[in-house]
Amino acid sequence: MSSSHMLPQSWIGWCALAVGALVLAILPFYVPSYYVGLTTVAMIAAMLALSVHLLVGGAGMVSLCHGAFYGVGAYTVFFLSPEGSPQPTWLTLPAAMLVSGLCALVVGALSIRTKGFFFLMVTLAFGQMLFTVLHDTKLGGGTDGAYLAKPILSLFGYTFDPMSLPRSQRSFPAYYVALGQLVVTYLALAFLLRSLFGRVLHGIKLNEHRMEALGYNTGLYKLGAFTIAGVFAGAAGHMWSLQSGFVNPELLAWHKSAEALLMILLGGINSLAGAIIGAFAFTALGEVALSLTDRKLLVQGLVVLLAVIVLRHGIAGIRLRDPRRWLQSIRSSGKWPNLTVRKPVQEARQND
Repeated sequence: MSSSHMLPQSWIGWCALAVGALVLAILPFYVPSYYVGLTTVAMIAAMLALSVHLLVGGAGMVSLCHGAFYGVGAYTVFFLSPEGSPQPTWLTLPAAMLVSGLCALVVGALSIRTKGFFFLMVTLAFGQMLFTVLHDTKLGGGTDGAYLAKPILSLFGYTFDPMSLPRSQRSFPAYYVALGQLVVTYLALAFLLRSLFGRVLHGIKLNEHRMEALGYNTGLYKLGAFTIAGVFAGAAGHMWSLQSGFVNPELLAWHKSAEALLMILLGGINSLAGAIIGAFAFTALGEVALSLTDRKLLVQGLVVLLAVIVLRHGIAGIRLRDPRRWLQSIRSSGKWPNLTVRKPVQEARQND
């Protein structure tokens, strides 16, 4: 089975994704501005989860340092545009993706030499190294972080100023940029998984030794996947800086990668859309938990644990069963009474 099994297998699945994107497109006009910002945060989390899902679902590589690449992308915007000197997005976005991709290339070249638990620990170590550089030094504001000038939404010489909008709509530009970037990220990864590159990654996930016997340089493919995932994580970090205008070392901490993994587990590891569903569910769960108790992480952990136990394939794996097949399975098991009633005339004839 190829890695395209992570994508919708019928036009109904693709239509469902299109309807979801349409709902997100019209959502800001019907909800308060607070929920517009919250949904923007969920879409940014979905981008990070998608980048990690390329490794976990596509190649079976569990990484704990892609949160660091996410933070590197955000800090790249800070170094390019400190407070008071904003830069256009056509400059900051490619720069954030390039720097994050280069960091992923270096870390990946050293990490893919290991496998399984050792790969997990090595990526965790590299991620903590990047975190320490920004946390224990004055570089980038130190432990307190720093404010930055949000990138200017500029393209083809046209500059859009969110301050020109009414106060209730000033969060719309960042929202729609995040929505467009999320759609592009999903389609790019879908194309990648349907390609030969994606099929080889899936083969490596199933049996790496067999792929090596077939002549594939598995190390090169894994390094490519690791680097591409880092590029998309950097793009998500750039979107965070555009939305919040603030960076701090916590963006590089290992728990960012752990949160992305929890989103994948919650949404469904066997579906690329599961990363998006899991990100939205995890963000909504955090909001609900915060309104109920101060122990937000405890509630999130318990709910995710319960979901993993009950929902074997995550939220995306929930399927509505065909009622006809359900009735047929019950009757064949003998637990359903036989409702067939003989006609009196037929009984009389048989008695005769």
